Formats: sequence, structure tokens, C-alpha cells
Amino acid sequence: MKILVIKLGALGDFVLAMAAMRHIRQAHPDADITLLTTPPFAELAQASGWFQAIDTGGRPKGLGGEITLIRRLRKARYDRVYDLQTSSRSSAYFQFLHPRPPQWSGIAAGCSHPHANPGRDHMHTLERQADQLKFAGIWPDAPTAPGTAPPPDLSFMVEGRPAAARPYAMLVPGGSAHRPGKRWPVERFGELAGLLREHGLEVVVIGGPQEAPLAAAIAQGGEVRDLTGKTSFAQIAALGAQAALAVGNDTGPLHLAAAAGAPAIALFSNASDPALCAPRGKVRVLHSPSLADLPVSSVADVAS
Repeated sequence: MKILVIKLGALGDFVLAMAAMRHIRQAHPDADITLLTTPPFAELAQASGWFQAIDTGGRPKGLGGEITLIRRLRKARYDRVYDLQTSSRSSAYFQFLHPRPPQWSGIAAGCSHPHANPGRDHMHTLERQADQLKFAGIWPDAPTAPGTAPPPDLSFMVEGRPAAARPYAMLVPGGSAHRPGKRWPVERFGELAGLLREHGLEVVVIGGPQEAPLAAAIAQGGEVRDLTGKTSFAQIAALGAQAALAVGNDTGPLHLAAAAGAPAIALFSNASDPALCAPRGKVRVLHSPSLADLPVSSVADVAS
């Protein structure tokens, strides 16, 4: 049996979807499974061992790229597709595969295994995707009640690594630049870093290269290890697995660290709903309508 799994991003969503990916592999142990994704997630997917092939061309540019992708999907002759992206883009791929589309789990109109739960948009990602696989017939006892679906297991990323020489805390001060309401003020991260150092923890700041100025601002109050722009997603997972603590905004690297096992504090404003997308595991969620109003003392109390 040839199976295609579609998950294009973003990082936090991809990490949460790894719980469903693992179950798809368990439900089809002998299948030839390909993941259709984008380049940033290839390393994580490869490390999982769940896929025979990884196609990173899931978001082609221009009409020519779209046509090339559809031809590639037609040529592969997949027997079933699990669309975990469930976007207008991924649903369009189903329509382009007519007149003989494969079996399809998703929300595309006319697909063979629709996720026909009218409340799907109000479910946490983990329960929603478990419910989708239940509708697809491969997870009859799927945990779909609020808060019941387990977090993704990224233990494959960290097995056999040596213990850290010194206990450290990870700070994740970044997030989508176009959604500043999801960010706790950087000066608060700086204050928190000072408190963590007083408790004997090294402070490590992670994020993309565009978040280097945030790390520099945090470092003004004392020594930090600035890893912004210097880590792959796999390396972030490895750091999270051994961290004494991770504190950050609702952004992908925090999801990744939490999935790898870090005790985490996730900071949410009204810009996103933790009931729908918060990381799970050893996670405490702090919610403030505006993160500008969340004092350092509240975070420090949870961290202690």
C-alpha cells in the first residue's frame, strides 16, 4: 500500500501533527509512506523513521510548480492520502487528482474519508487530528475529549545523547513578526534571565536569525548563550530534552522543546487560544489578555 501524508507547516503545527503521523505509521506498519512537506521539516521527519520518502516540494511556486507537483502525485499512484494540513491548498491537490483520486482523509469536497465533525475547528489540534484518523477508520478509540490526546513523542531525537554539563533554561522570546501581540516584552525576558541565573541556571536563547536582536537585548542584563539562527529544529529538540526549563511565547521552537520533554511555560495572549493549540507535556500555560500586562513575578512563581 502506498500512502501520502501531507503536512506543510508551520513549526508548531508540524510538531503537534507528529502525534498523528506516528499513529498513521502504527496503523500501516508495512505501507510505503511518503511525507509531502516543506524543506525546514525534512530533518525532523527523516529522524522519525516513519517515512520511506520525504517530498519537500509541498508549496510549489507559480503555475508551473503546481503542475509539476500534481504530475508527481499522479505518477506516484498513492492508494490513500492523509491530509493533516487540511487547508485550501492541500484540498485543491485532491481536486486536481480527478477523475481517479486516491482515498483521501481530510476536508476536501467529495473525498472518500471526510473529517465530517462540524466542531473540528473548535478542537485542539491533537484531538482534532486524532478525530480525523478516527473518521478515517484507523483509530477507533481515538482520544477526542478535550485535553485527552497525548503530546507528540520526540524521544527518537534525543536517545543516546550525553547529559548536559550544566543545568540550563531555554528562553524563546520570538514569534511571528506580524503578530506582536503574541510576544512577551523582551525586557521581561531579560529580567527573568537574571532570576534564572541567580538560581544557578545557564540561560540559552533560541530562535531564528531575525531574533538575534532579542537575544542581544536579553544579554544586556548578564551572560546568555545566544543560539538564535544557529540551531536546526533537530538541535532545538535535543536542547529541549535536557533543559531544566523552557519559557517562551506561543511559537514553534517552544512547541518543539516541550515535545522533546522540557518542563515548559507557554505564554499566551488573546492573540491565540491555548485551548486550540497549546503545547502539551510537562507544560504550564500562562494566559494574559495582553502579554504586556504579564509581570515577571507571575512567570517566576510558576518557574520556581
